[in-house]
Formats: sequence, C-alpha cells, structure tokens
Amino acid sequence: MDFILSGVAACGACLFTNPLEVVKTRMQLQGELKSRGTYQVYYRNVFHAFYTIGKVDGIAGLQKGLVPGLLYQFCMNGFRLGSYAIIESSGYTHTDGRVSATKSTLAGALAGVVGAVMGSPIYLVKTHLQSQATSSIAVGHQYKHRGMFHALVAIHREHGILGLWRGSSAAVPRVSVGSAAQLCTFSSAKEFITDLQVFPGDSWLTALSAGMMSSVVVVMAMTPFDVVSTRLYNQPVDHLGKGKLYRGFSDCFSKTLKNEGLIGLYKGIGASYFRIGPHTILSLLFWNELRKLYQSYRVQEPEGL
Repeated sequence: MDFILSGVAACGACLFTNPLEVVKTRMQLQGELKSRGTYQVYYRNVFHAFYTIGKVDGIAGLQKGLVPGLLYQFCMNGFRLGSYAIIESSGYTHTDGRVSATKSTLAGALAGVVGAVMGSPIYLVKTHLQSQATSSIAVGHQYKHRGMFHALVAIHREHGILGLWRGSSAAVPRVSVGSAAQLCTFSSAKEFITDLQVFPGDSWLTALSAGMMSSVVVVMAMTPFDVVSTRLYNQPVDHLGKGKLYRGFSDCFSKTLKNEGLIGLYKGIGASYFRIGPHTILSLLFWNELRKLYQSYRVQEPEGL
C-alpha cells in the first residue's frame, strides 16, 4: 500500500508540473556543448520558454510526454517513496527517537537507486517526447516517435532490451542525490517545524512548509545531475546503441563543464525550481496526507475484516 500511495501522490503532482518539465528539458538541451554567444537562443528564460512553446507548438506542446511522465512518476516514486516509507516505519532512520541526518540520507539514496532503475526506460521515452518540437524552436537531437508505445517498441526493436535502459548511468546518481536531499531535508524539516509548534498537530501545513524548505536543497543539489541525465537520454546513438556525443555520465559531465563552464551544468535552474519545487512540495504533501488517511483507516477498521 505504501508503494501505491506514493505513486498516486507523485502522479497528482505531475499533472500540475509537466509543462514545466517540458520547459526544463528544452532549456537544458539548448546550446548543448557550445559556449555562450555561439548558438541561437530560442528560450531566454523559463517564462519566455513557456510563452514560446505555447505559441509555436500550441497548448498541447506544453503537455508533451504527459503519459510517460505519469507512468514514470508512478513507477519511480512508487518504488522510491514506498521503499523509504518502509525503511522509515521500521525505525532505521531514527536514533534515540530523533531523525538521523546520516541514516535518512542513506535511506533516501538507497530508495532513489531502486526508483531510478525501475523507471529508467519510461524516463528515456519521456525525454525524447518532451524534446520534440517544431523545427523553428527545436533544440537537441530530434527523435521521431509518435507516442510512448511507439517509442518503446522502436527502441526495443533497434537496440534490444538493454537499449531501454540507456542513460540509466545518469539516472541512478541523479535520483539518488535528489532523493537523499529531498527525503532527508523533508524529514528533518517536518520534525523541526513540529517542535516549534507553529501549526496544530497533524496539520497539512507542516508537510507543506517542510516540502518548501526541502525543494530549495533538492534543486541546488540535483540540477547538474539533471542536466547530464537529460543530455545522455536524448543524445543520438549509432547502430550499436552507443552514444554519439557522450560515452557515459563522467564524460558528459566533463564535456559540459569544459565547453559551457559551471553555468552549463546549471542550465535551466530557474525552470528546474519552478518544476521541481512545486513537484517536491505537492508530491510530499500528497504522500504525507495519503499515508495519514490510510493509517487512520487502518485504525478504524473493524477487527476480523
């Protein structure tokens, strides 16, 4: 049940934040491996990107990749948050009744690895679909998928089952770092706010405030890994399924840093916050409230049923 509640919570957040995921993906691919001033800028900032995509690709363009996005959130966060909930309820993340930063960070990272591996094929397809654009505003490599199932079948037919996990070398550190930062800071912030007694006991505002604090840390820690992940997933490949631009995570990281500088690793950070921030806040809020509802239902459930 923890896995299902976690997946539903993440899907609820995804419905609101998918347009920002499209914007983030486009901005991270813009000017790939080119120094500033040597490429055409289609998206000046998150607001201009939002306007441009809506104007050229239409409103539907802002919801590209929604189906794989929802499926990815259900699978990845279902396993990630569900695994963390089990670890947390077992008492592993606490020391002497208090949240342990070290233990909750390790638990969050471990849960992130599980989620990243399980959700990698869907994230691959989601990235391909969200990068697709009208030629006048296209950035990055343009795949010609007609939808999620067409993409999955095409990739499997051409590169086999392992081809569906291409780019997972970036997904694991990306989700591990983000998950560790998110779940550790969320648990600690929630405990801190509860101790301050700012809100009534079991108030949803406690989870909301903790999610807002957590999202800032997540964006700062996760954005460089997110940029590398997006580029690895979207790069063109040869007939053997090997990337034409990058050999792997470290190669992509070093090439981006060398050609675009540190700012290249933080491309689209504004879009990242507008996307990851609300998504973190909403998914953690929904997750916390759904778990509370389920626990109260279990307590009220008559014996023998």
